[in-house]
Amino acid sequence: MVIEHIKLSQQAKEQLIKLKRVTGIMNWNVLCRWAFCTSLAEPTPPHAMRIPADSSVEMTWKTFGGEHAEIYEALLRARCLRDGLELSDEILAEQFRLHLHRGVGYLFADKKMRDVADLFRRIPELAS
Repeated sequence: MVIEHIKLSQQAKEQLIKLKRVTGIMNWNVLCRWAFCTSLAEPTPPHAMRIPADSSVEMTWKTFGGEHAEIYEALLRARCLRDGLELSDEILAEQFRLHLHRGVGYLFADKKMRDVADLFRRIPELAS
């Protein structure tokens, strides 16, 4: 993958700290996977914005994706194609960062989030 390291913004770090407390999920990478997929599920592309990498939360792509890193990469590439974007290294890295941070914001803003089960309730097939 073209993305070797991921460093979150301070705002995302603070939001993830709250999500860790609420859900009981203690690993940043697991919550980041949920956030990334939450953003990908949105029909609109994330707004282009400059996101600072000003926190102490950093991980490698391998840590983010774990044994399914190739699947997350394929999801990102498919989403970029769907949004009419090139698959250049720069665009993939930017879109990943935008999706990750948008997803963290969405999870943080979900006032119904009270435990780990609420993450699963966000999956439409499981909610019905």
